Amino acid sequence: MSPFDDGVAVTPSGEGRYRAEVDPRWNIGSAPNGGYLLAVAVRALRETLPHPDPVSVSGHFPGRVAAGPIDVEAVRVRSGGHHSTGTASLIQDGERRVLVTATFGDLGDADGPTIIQAERPEIPGPDACVRAIGSVAPMFLQQFDMRLTPESAGFAVGHRSGRGLMEGWVRFEDGREPDTLSLVLFAMFHLMEQPRWVPTIELTVHARGRPVPGWLQCRFQTRYVIGGYLEEDGEIWDETGALVALSRQLAKVRAEATPPPRGRLSERQEASTGR
Repeated sequence: MSPFDDGVAVTPSGEGRYRAEVDPRWNIGSAPNGGYLLAVAVRALRETLPHPDPVSVSGHFPGRVAAGPIDVEAVRVRSGGHHSTGTASLIQDGERRVLVTATFGDLGDADGPTIIQAERPEIPGPDACVRAIGSVAPMFLQQFDMRLTPESAGFAVGHRSGRGLMEGWVRFEDGREPDTLSLVLFAMFHLMEQPRWVPTIELTVHARGRPVPGWLQCRFQTRYVIGGYLEEDGEIWDETGALVALSRQLAKVRAEATPPPRGRLSERQEASTGR
């Protein structure tokens, strides 16, 4: 089993309830990545709902999660012929730390009109891009093979362009192929170029197709930072040029470079999860 599948595995523990283990391999500093936590919830919902693909997922992070055991409460809200909807909560120490709403469908049977007015960005292939993640990177980033365009890879060598843009290619380091569950994780990268802790407040991912095996081409951009809050818009394309996911997240720029130890969290910092 790959580290990703192992990290999001859930075990039934009662009607509508599952048990999971938050894996520290998916931490940024001392806090789990928000996209990873979302994927744990989606994995439980996939066991609960009759459709296979999470076509729309929205997560809020009212509490900070720690590595270790966690309970997942999954509720089927509605099931129809084409879609099913459910909610999930990640519960730790008796508190709801992550709240997720998701609608599932079957993207293998999706039909209807397709209109794409934005072109896929033209960037160099993976071999012509900069390998941005090495053995000295945080454990979370070591799970990926990430190749960034030279123009957006400056942060990896300590140079920040101030453009709030990162694009390039990504895949799992262990060779696991992408699917609609992993798209929730791949939509997690924060690309604003500053060495700050940036906890996710809300993350939404729309899966638009099942990716083929191989690289994913990603483009993430932050255009507005207002009062310390930033938005980040993401596009993910597979190797055939198909747009397979769109994402948006709202995050808060903290003063700390990394998440502080759990025992030192202030009441205000407890209001959102680190990643």
